[in-house]
Amino acid sequence: QVQLRESGGGLVQAGGSLRLSCEASGLTFSGTTMSWFRQAAGKEREFVAAITLSNPWQYTTDYADSVKGRFTISRDHAKNMVFLQMNNLQPGDTAVYYCARRPGFHSDSAGSYGIWGQGTQVTVSS
Repeated sequence: QVQLRESGGGLVQAGGSLRLSCEASGLTFSGTTMSWFRQAAGKEREFVAAITLSNPWQYTTDYADSVKGRFTISRDHAKNMVFLQMNNLQPGDTAVYYCARRPGFHSDSAGSYGIWGQGTQVTVSS
């Protein structure tokens, strides 16, 4: 069964950090893009970060401008896990964060991703 499961969300004060995890089962990362999206209340789902794996030793990363320099996406290929380290969190980062997978290279379009996790809530207080 193909499944993505996020964890690591929570409540944090502005300036704090959280590390989100996405565990994949029933699929591999090679030749695919794993991405994080987020959706704040009343807003559309937006791209946050992506990591594209051409093989276990080569990958590229992409970030939304709003998180560059604060968020870092990484993966543990052996464990089939992807992470999102979020530093200097701000109230504007409050959202449900989703892990998603698509074949091939990165895309900012949520509609191009076929596999999604259930999401994990991140709340940043001011």
